This record gives sequence, structure tokens and C-alpha cells, in this order.
Amino acid sequence: MAATPITTPHTPLFQSHAFLKPKATFPKRFSISCSSTIQDRPSLQSQSQDRVFNFAAGPATLPENVLLKAQSELYNWRGSGMSVMEMSHRGKDFRSIIEKAEADLRALLDVPEDYAVLFLQGGATTQFASVPLNLCQPDDTVDYLVTGSWGDKAFKEAKKYCNPKVVWNGKSENYVRVPSFDGLELSPNAKYLHICANETIYGVEFKNYPVPGNPNGVLVADMSSNFCSKPVDVTKFGLIYAGAQKNVGPSGVCIVIVRKDLIGNAQEITPVMLDYKIHADNNSLYNTPPCYGIYMCGLVFEDLLEQGGLKEVEKKNEKKAGVLYNAIDESKGFYRCPVEKSVRSLMNVPFTLEKSELEAEFLKEAEKEKMVQLKGHRSVGGMRASIYNAMPLAGVEKLVSFMKDFQAKHA
Repeated sequence: MAATPITTPHTPLFQSHAFLKPKATFPKRFSISCSSTIQDRPSLQSQSQDRVFNFAAGPATLPENVLLKAQSELYNWRGSGMSVMEMSHRGKDFRSIIEKAEADLRALLDVPEDYAVLFLQGGATTQFASVPLNLCQPDDTVDYLVTGSWGDKAFKEAKKYCNPKVVWNGKSENYVRVPSFDGLELSPNAKYLHICANETIYGVEFKNYPVPGNPNGVLVADMSSNFCSKPVDVTKFGLIYAGAQKNVGPSGVCIVIVRKDLIGNAQEITPVMLDYKIHADNNSLYNTPPCYGIYMCGLVFEDLLEQGGLKEVEKKNEKKAGVLYNAIDESKGFYRCPVEKSVRSLMNVPFTLEKSELEAEFLKEAEKEKMVQLKGHRSVGGMRASIYNAMPLAGVEKLVSFMKDFQAKHA
């Protein structure tokens, strides 16, 4: 007699959801030939038919081929019999993931061996406290160069743990420029000088970097919104930190690159989860790290290497930004970007409309064309197009075409 299938109250659910029984075939992984031509990667046009162009400042758009690879590995990661989301963070499978992610990031940024790479929880704002707690003592002086809201927030948080000094603040000018470094009154005894390398809200980006006034001090940079968008000389910095959710992964992961000799002198009040030494000694595996987020970061790092590295990525970003800024500058005032041209961000492009009453219609019509999250930050208004690494040139070109049509209709 044939066995009667066992049924439970959940049987219809299991039968109706195809993702619980994935097909044996998945989208092909792309490969790279000797000439660095990407093969087997679906064309942007074929991938994007059912997706929007997402101009959000973060969480932000991710590379479509990375999403497809993650999709193919979601149910059963490389024959392990489980998803990355189910793995022990201390098991050999996840260890291989985090070790590969670190190795690829080191290759991308040419991170020296005397720097530790940490994958942490909490986002970049947690580092507003972690940096002073780990790099100085309560009575120490530190300098902050404030070119936007995030630098200001970092300064205010540091006041709880040390004696921060603002050496320059662009607030009175509405954060539209980076000052000349020659005129800065830097503290001769400051443990560090802190900058935000790219201010996401105001669209101001450092094109070169200041040197601390203290010969023994270090430069610290929040690089959240331009991390891995261009080559960076890591040796100019004592510490770099970045939230992943703009250029290299999902929200919930913060990456810290810190010179090893700066680790180990945390203030006594430092919570264990904010102590860099604890994380460095445990290879970022102390407690439970954001495992799936680190896995996604690893896929992005791999993808950036396969694109030819950060020099090639920077060229693409310069081209995209140039197309958008040119459209704004050539609009005869219908659109306007307030940021000084020499420090305009390649990642976040804020702009206003000459007729502010048209903003709501602009956003509504853009959304109809599958272009979303163009509204400026609530603190400044206007528009903002975030064009991170994963935003294709086609997305920027579509936005520019829409802007020109919108101007022709309303000029």
C-alpha cells in the first residue's frame, strides 16, 4: 500500500511558496576574462525593467548583480545546507565569509598590515562616541572641522567624553564649502582632527585632506557616504569609519579601519561593545556581528574588484556626476546647486528649483517615471540625487532627461 502523505496545518503554506523549494538552477555567476570583460552578467536594461532608479541617500541602491548572487545563495549558501542568516558567527563557513570580505577590502584600499579592519554593529553614528572613547582620555583636546550636519553631530557627541574644539564651522554659510587648510587654528596638542569626508545632506566633499596640528595627532574621517567610491591613501589617517548602507552594503554594518598602535587605550567607561581592542582581538566576532550584512559587503567588495578596482569606479562616478551637474548648471537658473564647484560631492547632489512650489509636482512626476527618493533631507528641503557606485549611468541620464522635460514644461 502506498504511504499516505503526512499533512499538517502548515502543509498548504509549504506547497504554495516556491521559494521554500528552490529550483536546482540559479542565475549564472559572472566571470572575468583576461581582458577584464564581464561575461554572463545580465544587461542593465533587462535587469531594470521591474526595478526603480533609487536615488536614496541610505539605505541606498545596491548592484543588481550582487543582489542576484545573494538571491541565488540565500537558501543554501554554497552547499552548506543553510542560509548565511542561519550560520553560527563562530563557525568555519562564516569565518570564511568575513575573512574574504576583509581581504577584498584590504585589496581595494591597499590597507597596510599595521591597520586593523573591523566590522561592527551600530552604524557610523555609534562611532561618534567610539572614536573619542578609544583614542583619547577625558581631559584630552581633540579638533573637529565641521562642514555639515554629520560633522556637527560627531562634535556634540564627543563633548561627553573629552574636550573637543571646533576649528572651523561652515554653518553660517549653510555648509557650501570646505575651508582653506592654511588658515585653520589647529590645536598643537590635539589627539586627533576629525572630518566628515563627504557630507551626505549638503553635498560637500573633501578633495584633499588636512593635516593635524599636533605632529603626534592623527586624522580621523567619517567616510560613510563616499567609502570605496575612489582610491584613498589610508596611511594619511589614523582611523576611517563608514556606515555600509550607502556604497558597500545594507544598513546595520559599520566598518572601521584603525591603525593598530591606536588600539588598547580606551577610557575606563568604554562599553565593551565599543572597545576596538575587544573586536580586534576577536577578529570582529565578539558577541554576534551583523552576519548577513557583512556577507553582502563582501559581495560588493568582490564586485568592485571585478570592475577593475577603485580607480575605475572613480572614473564612472566622475562621469555620472558630471552629467548631472552640467544639466543643473546649464538650466539657466531653473535648477541650482548651492555647493562650491570645487568641493561638489560625486555621491550626493543637492539642488533646488527656481520655483519651489513645483517641488511636489517634480517628485510626483519623477516617481511615475520610476525615479524615487529624490526629496532633499528634511532639514534643508529641495532635491537630492544620491548617485552612489551602484547607480548606473542610465539612471542619471534618465533623471537628466526628465529634468529637461520638466523645465521645458514649466519654464
